Amino acid sequence: MGANSIRFWWMTGVLMLTCYATRVTGSVECSTVTSLISSCSSFITYGSPEPVLGTPCCDGVASLFNIAADSTDNRRSTCSCLMGLITTYNPNATTIARIPGLCGISLGFTIDPNTDCLNIP
Repeated sequence: MGANSIRFWWMTGVLMLTCYATRVTGSVECSTVTSLISSCSSFITYGSPEPVLGTPCCDGVASLFNIAADSTDNRRSTCSCLMGLITTYNPNATTIARIPGLCGISLGFTIDPNTDCLNIP
């Protein structure tokens, strides 16, 4: 197993554990958000391959959209979980923020450290 492979699996594991330990008030568990985004871990870690429609990464983002679109609480919870991820993986924050757009999906909020999730309608 090469260094890149080990780093990929380590990043995936850390990503999963971070959100399993984080619970946001609302309807969506951060572990659910992390699970849906985990198929994007190669892109988050290495910046490639870029996700496209029909890939597991974009399928996960589409599922995340369906959950977030269900209610204001779900959007706010999803936002808070994603903000936790970009805070944790600050060097990769831009990469994480680009994923919905690359998949052609708008979550209804901007993935940015300055986003106030409590103000999401």
